[in-house]
Amino acid sequence: MTGATLVGLGLYGFILHPHPLRKLLAFNLIGSGVFLVFGIVARRGAAAGFRFDPVPQAMVITGIVVAFAASAVAVALILRLSAANSDLSLDPDARAEPSDGEGP
Repeated sequence: MTGATLVGLGLYGFILHPHPLRKLLAFNLIGSGVFLVFGIVARRGAAAGFRFDPVPQAMVITGIVVAFAASAVAVALILRLSAANSDLSLDPDARAEPSDGEGP
């Protein structure tokens, strides 16, 4: 139930927030929920009397390491994008103002 809640909250944040850093955090929340669900399914299979299988645990650990590395690369890309593009700001309170002087 917790894994499904994490996936749902991640999807909600991914769809709702346009900011790239918040999208990345929401995507990581989705991944954490999937890892949790996958680990619980593997554990319930072992608890039901089936032979213990370490492959799902190894896959979850590998997935966590890959997700961490991908998150680091994504943060670096977001920082480079914010430095190259003056319209993108990492400040959540900053509003994009038109450059030609038009607007309210």
